[in-house]
Amino acid sequence: MGKILIAAASKNNIIGKDGKLPWYSKEETEHFKKTTTGFPVIMGSKSWEGLDNPLVNRVNIVITRNKSFQIEHKDVIVFNSLEEAFDYCRNSGFEKIFIIGGGEIFKQTIDIADGIILSRMNFEADGDVSFPEINNEKWKEISSRKFTDFTVHYYIRK
Repeated sequence: MGKILIAAASKNNIIGKDGKLPWYSKEETEHFKKTTTGFPVIMGSKSWEGLDNPLVNRVNIVITRNKSFQIEHKDVIVFNSLEEAFDYCRNSGFEKIFIIGGGEIFKQTIDIADGIILSRMNFEADGDVSFPEINNEKWKEISSRKFTDFTVHYYIRK
């Protein structure tokens, strides 16, 4: 089962501000939706709280240490650890899962992920959450694709 981090980061590596994405790009949103539809998406509780609704046509998995945290929605599952979420996805037969943030979840998974899909926006942003540094000794960029507002970079573990 492939574990893939997917994120959009500004030129200065910002991915969030006050629990939200600090910009809107229709084109990047469409890329994210097209890439992740049909697969589980794993996020932390802060990222979940930044969404208005569950992401459609995806199993939304929320990770929290809060044992009493609950979400009553058929497309949302809550786990108290990443390992529980990974086991669930593996046992459910998913070939890949997307880890969609936020900052804490990315920090915890960048060293165990199999791939990274990073949309690098063409501008700097003000924010309070950054994407972890991509270590070039551990990651190899295999391709990139330019869009109007951003360039998508695809990485695999060396």
